[in-house]
Amino acid sequence: MDRRIIKSQKAIQDTFLNLLMEEGFDAITVKQIAEEANIGRKTFYLHYLDKYDLLDKIIDEHLARLREICDQKQEKGLVEGTVIWFRYFEQHKPLFAALFSVHSTRSFQDKLLIFMMIEVEKKLHAQNVEQQIIVKFLATAVMGVLESYILEEFNADVDSVATRVGELMKMHL
Repeated sequence: MDRRIIKSQKAIQDTFLNLLMEEGFDAITVKQIAEEANIGRKTFYLHYLDKYDLLDKIIDEHLARLREICDQKQEKGLVEGTVIWFRYFEQHKPLFAALFSVHSTRSFQDKLLIFMMIEVEKKLHAQNVEQQIIVKFLATAVMGVLESYILEEFNADVDSVATRVGELMKMHL
């Protein structure tokens, strides 16, 4: 890919993420992104349809990284793998806090839940309705705990929370 394209996309994404964490998704405009990224609005529209498309592409990039983490942690135990996974969210906590706290970013939560359900289903090999219910239950529970951790509703470190989630998952798988 051309370096200018990479540079423009990075400027747009970095500016968008900063605005997302400072002002929230609903307050952001394409005009504001373009001005703060020091690009023209046409340049923005060469890369993205609108701010929703930009958000979707950023979410998809993070889900791709999470997929890599899931693939890499296959050799690890469930608890240790969960700690690694939670640490990724810890590293990007301001972004995920912004995504969890805004209702306009529901697509992030929907995509994350589907991602989690797929990962749980791989471990459970759900073949009947009862197992599918367990998959949905566990994925929803993990997402709820993750959201509470990211939004700092727990007074605990990432390893403690992740270890407990891993232990609970292990009990039900």
